[in-house]
Formats: sequence, structure tokens, C-alpha cells
Amino acid sequence: MEKNKPKTKPARIIAFLIMLIGGAAMILPFIWMISTSLKEANNVYQIPPQWIPDPIDWRNFVDIWTKTELLNGIKNTILVSVCVVVFGTFSSTMAAFAFAKLEFPFKKALFICILSTMMIPFVVLLVPQYIIYAKINWLNTLLPLIIPGALGNVSMIFFLRQYMTGLPTSLLEAAKIDGCGYFKIYYRIFLPLCKPAIVGQVIMIFMATWNDYFGPMVFINDSRKRTIQVVIAMLNSYHETQTDIPLIMAGSLIAILPVLILFIFCQKYFTNSFAMSGLKD
Repeated sequence: MEKNKPKTKPARIIAFLIMLIGGAAMILPFIWMISTSLKEANNVYQIPPQWIPDPIDWRNFVDIWTKTELLNGIKNTILVSVCVVVFGTFSSTMAAFAFAKLEFPFKKALFICILSTMMIPFVVLLVPQYIIYAKINWLNTLLPLIIPGALGNVSMIFFLRQYMTGLPTSLLEAAKIDGCGYFKIYYRIFLPLCKPAIVGQVIMIFMATWNDYFGPMVFINDSRKRTIQVVIAMLNSYHETQTDIPLIMAGSLIAILPVLILFIFCQKYFTNSFAMSGLKD
């Protein structure tokens, strides 16, 4: 006699439906962006909406390279993102290691001061930053986008400090007995152990840097120094009578691909880092 299969609980069905609706709300705009990028301009506002383009127009992906400064924007964005991720990760991990495992005067006070900067809105700092950058001739260069991020990221320092605090301090003591200096202990022991957390934070910093629009828009007026998000936004001004929506969607699709690819290949580390950090005190 077969056992009766357990009935699905109503709460589980409701949770599944809510997640399904949430997933559809996030994926449908992405599908619409792909569909629109393959349409002709006069078919964008067709009623009822046309999800499968007919005809499929690949010309938008050719025009986005030949008629706009997208390639130049990608080069600038790659330069900024790589510098911020590489140097910012190095400085942030060193600061996190110091706050987690080293003892020095005013350690807690300094950490609280660093955390308090997260509460200051960017718009409050905008005018002072603009004045400072103007006086040191950084406007219309990539330096305002690179240098502050390369000096460290507060959220990354906080996250990795919490992660490293959960690692055994005995590792530090054993390495000191063996004659290792602090930098060697940081580089050879704690960095490998923090790999999941570091990768997760690198993804977030890369996404924030790659998608940054406000900073480049304010500090850079030179079209040759614009980042990819500003280049895409500027496409609206290229057409006086009608915005070329398929062209903008093609550029947006190209702009989102690096972040999407990075997340797909590194999502294991991304989820593991948050799961493991939640177990730390």
C-alpha cells in the first residue's frame, strides 16, 4: 500500500507565488530591453506590445559602436573600475585586518569614526568635493572617480572586519611565533581564508563603480573622459525630435553584460560570503 504523499502547505504555495511574482518583476524588464534593442524605432510603441521583434533589426548593435562614443566610455569605465577594485580591495582588506586582529591606541574610536562616514549622504559632500577637485585641477579627469575609491571602501572594511573577527586569533599568534611579520600574516594567512568574503565585496564594489552615474556626470564635462553610464544617458540629447530607444537599449544591454557575467561566475562566493558572515559575532 502506497503511502500518501504529504500535502503541500498553503504557506509554501503562497511563498512560491510571491517569489514567482518577484522574479517575473525583475526578469521581464530585462527581457523587454533585449526585445527593444532588436526592434526598429517605429515598432517600440506598438500596441499591443511586441515581445518578439518582427523584423529583427541587428543594426542597432552596429550603430551603437559607430555613431556613439560607447567604446570610449567602456575604456574609461574599465580603467576606473579596475583601479578602484584592485587598489580599493588592497587598502580595505589591510584596514579590516588591522581593526580585527591588531591592537593600537583609539582602535574602537577610529572604527566608529570610519563607520559614521557611511551616514553622510553623498549630496552633502558634493559641493566641498567639487571645490577641492577644482583647486587641485582634478575636474575633467578620471582622478575624482579613482583616488577616493582606491583609498578604501567603508562598507568593505566593516564587512571584512566582521568576517576576520570570527577567524581564530591563534593563527596570528602561531605565525608570530614562527617569525612572520604582520604583513606576511595578512597576506599569506588571512587573505586566503577570507576569499569568499573578498570576492563577494569585490562584486559589489565593481557593480557600484561600473554603474556610477552621478559622480562622472558632475565631475567630468569632457566627452572623451565620460564613463559608459553617462555616454548612454547622453544618447537622449543626440536626437532633437525623437529619442532612438532601440539604440539606447542596445547600449544598455552591452553595459550590463560585464556585471551580469561577473555575477554569474562568482555568485557562489557572493552567497557564501553573506551566509558565513551571518554566523560571526
